[in-house]
Amino acid sequence: MPRPRFPAALNHPSADNQGYQPDHQKQYEEDLRDPYGRAGDSSETENPGDKRNYQKYQRPMQHGKLLNVDRGTCAATVGNETLVEAVPTSDMPRFDTLLTEQRNPASAAIDAVSTEEMLRIINAEDRKVAEAVGREIPTIARAVDAIVAALENGGRLFYIGAGTSGRLGVLDASECPPTFSVPPDLVQGIIAGGEPALSRATEASEDDPAAGARDLLARGFTGRDVLVALAASGRTPYALGAAAEARRLGATTIGISCTPDSELARAVDIPITPLPGPEVVAGSTRLKAGTAQKLVLNMLSTGAFIRLGYVYGNLMVNVQPTNTKLKDRARRIIANAADVSYERAGELLEEAGNRVRTAIVMAKTGLDRAAAEQRLAAAGGRISRALHG
Repeated sequence: MPRPRFPAALNHPSADNQGYQPDHQKQYEEDLRDPYGRAGDSSETENPGDKRNYQKYQRPMQHGKLLNVDRGTCAATVGNETLVEAVPTSDMPRFDTLLTEQRNPASAAIDAVSTEEMLRIINAEDRKVAEAVGREIPTIARAVDAIVAALENGGRLFYIGAGTSGRLGVLDASECPPTFSVPPDLVQGIIAGGEPALSRATEASEDDPAAGARDLLARGFTGRDVLVALAASGRTPYALGAAAEARRLGATTIGISCTPDSELARAVDIPITPLPGPEVVAGSTRLKAGTAQKLVLNMLSTGAFIRLGYVYGNLMVNVQPTNTKLKDRARRIIANAADVSYERAGELLEEAGNRVRTAIVMAKTGLDRAAAEQRLAAAGGRISRALHG
């Protein structure tokens, strides 16, 4: 395919760019017969029957070299002549309409201010995140209840995503066993590119929807489980592929994205869409969008395990006292929950076979271990229900 033919003057080292009239922002589309011909001229064509839309950007040139090339397209004006290199729109997705890709006016000059002012700008933008998440609480509540229902019926919770979104899912999943003493396979995080992607960016792997489905199935995902797909942009193919597979299996699907009316939101049963707005560094979704996703994940996992009885009051009553630090924590939890001394809490813990919930019920009811365990079992492990019916 022929390349653009520039006037000889442009190729000469003495060209000083004085005749150029570049319009840096103008974008337009028109049907071209020759993807590499001159704008408005289809007289010379590689394939006369090939008519497609092309995006064309006017861009400045200097000494015969194109400058400021964006999305593989460029153009420059010399006198009355415009030279264009064009790329088919169908071959190059556009993301500049996504909220997560917009420029933030509040940080437009962030590189020119003092360090303290720079941090104040970031902090001011961060304050918007909690408010954005707060507006989604009714939907997040639906998601929590769906997760609880699945876990009560033998299902598991899966997070899946690519890049920052995937790392956040793996992080939240990995924190559930030490926080709530649940089996490590009850909450699982899957990231595009696998374990190496946790420490090294492998963002190209996000473009394969089939990989998302395969990775999900490789973990033994079934219709009894719940999938939370994460994608700040709401259009990551890896996450969308996993969501589609989960729905095919009949599982409940939840999506977390930070773009209005996203593909992901339309592809899941419960769409959660906090909108904290453009990033302080345009497109860097590890910032506000990442924080918003993490706050939602905190709510989903913590809320689910509170509902399942792993928290009494605000105490982690399912802690397993497997080392000195955790034994001390278990005693303090029992002492606080049952209003007994630290020493008595230690005795109760030993009598209860190192089960904190059993020790609390024993202390508050006067029951022995067997009776306390029976009451807890009837209450689904929930202390409040065991005590008050």
